[in-house]
Amino acid sequence: MPDAQDAAIAADTHEAPAEPIPTTEAASAERSKLQQHLGRVDVLMFLLCTLIGLDTIGSVASYGGQAITWLLALAVLFYLPSALIISELGAAFPAEGGPYVWTRLAFGHFAGALNNILYWVSNPVWLGGTLSITAVATIEGFFRDGRPLGDLGFYAFTLAFIWVGIASAVLSVRLGKYVTSAGAVLRIVLLAFFTLSVVIYGIRHGLHGITAGDLKPSWAVFLALTPVLLFNFVGFDVPSSAAEEMRDPQRDVPFAIIRSGAAAVAGYIVPVVGILVVLPTSSVTGLSGFLDAMRAAFTVYGGSIAADGTVHLTGAGSVLAKLVALGFILALLTSAVPWLMGSDRALAVSGYDGAAPRSLGVISKRFGTPVRVNVLSGLIATGVCVLAHELSGSAAKYFGAVLALALSTTLLSYIGILPAALVLRRKYPDVVRPFRVPGGTRVLTACVVATVGLLALGAITLIYPGFATDWLTGADVNDALPEGWSGQRTAYTLSQLLPLGAFLLMGAGFYAAGRRTRRHSD
Repeated sequence: MPDAQDAAIAADTHEAPAEPIPTTEAASAERSKLQQHLGRVDVLMFLLCTLIGLDTIGSVASYGGQAITWLLALAVLFYLPSALIISELGAAFPAEGGPYVWTRLAFGHFAGALNNILYWVSNPVWLGGTLSITAVATIEGFFRDGRPLGDLGFYAFTLAFIWVGIASAVLSVRLGKYVTSAGAVLRIVLLAFFTLSVVIYGIRHGLHGITAGDLKPSWAVFLALTPVLLFNFVGFDVPSSAAEEMRDPQRDVPFAIIRSGAAAVAGYIVPVVGILVVLPTSSVTGLSGFLDAMRAAFTVYGGSIAADGTVHLTGAGSVLAKLVALGFILALLTSAVPWLMGSDRALAVSGYDGAAPRSLGVISKRFGTPVRVNVLSGLIATGVCVLAHELSGSAAKYFGAVLALALSTTLLSYIGILPAALVLRRKYPDVVRPFRVPGGTRVLTACVVATVGLLALGAITLIYPGFATDWLTGADVNDALPEGWSGQRTAYTLSQLLPLGAFLLMGAGFYAAGRRTRRHSD
């Protein structure tokens, strides 16, 4: 990411917008409870914790060397444009609940309500599904020699995991910022130690290596991998949900976005390369690829790898592996915290802005956080965890379906958020923009078209795996179904469409419930 953005930030970043953001009587009462404790470094660490996720690294690496090619390509085609767009929106409209407010200002209350539901609900689904099951796999792989926890152990662990995350989101921003900062530092330490272990492993045992042929891109892998990479590459907007809790959002948001971007890209490339040089691509799975690579690399501290690929850790290797496994679980947990802090605030803002029930738009006087929405997120995460565990016959099937749902709802929500920058330039041209996407409206338009096009493609391929692979590659579209869903195209599609439909109906219901609040707007 370039550093020249400082020149694009106007000297006076505190001038009021030419067109104030409309408020309601309820908004005035609730915003007075917000606590302003986020400084520039806090926002940067918040973003690093948000952007560097570890739960999908195995899924990315399972596509082999092409994962590196497409990761770099989408960093240019999506990551950079979205960073520029969010930098402009966050600096120009520094309002609490940022992503909701931008969409609502651009497209109206109803569109804001629908989009905000998708933006919010994807996070408790992600926490109760993907993050929880990955944490369970870590416990079983590193502490139980692969033996399942059993129903009692599963629920004891996952419910504790979910509600510790919710409790962290409830904390006042004065304390909550230390959770996200710790999560950012933990990621850096884990990735650095994993990289060091891979280097030592390579010196002692040699590496599989990645040839030029492995990097050659193909349409089939692009279509399959794009949704996961896009999911990894969204999140620049999350701190803006707490914009009115920042000391200087108009300067700090662009500063943090530009500086966190390169670190986040490296945070994905380094572990993916590490996995591919330690493990054969054929043995890398979406659920445990990163964990398997860690286990193999840690044999340099004590242990061995049998001829059949089974890893046996002993001595320091076993101890270090368990410590790193605990760190990995904490990293998974802290992945959820900033997203919950951001999306829960966005939903609460929509509650006191008239796009959701007023009862959800309540900020706690004690914590300065939306405790009611936090609890609701916890209940949904718990429900997702219980239903997925009880209804799914295998961990891999569960992992695939829930991951796809979390990804699709997230990607669809950004189709509403990113175009807002273009619409708001037209609707409010006189609003002070301390940061502007360089190159004028044409460049901004190109950024929006590129990002929205990729998001739409990613969402379609999640709902209908294998989309376009038959006419682009000649492959059978049914081969693209997630593991465990072979021959169940209709069932899988319904597993995605029915929840999406239910979420949109919920959004419409929330909009209707906010009618009385909207009547009392300024």
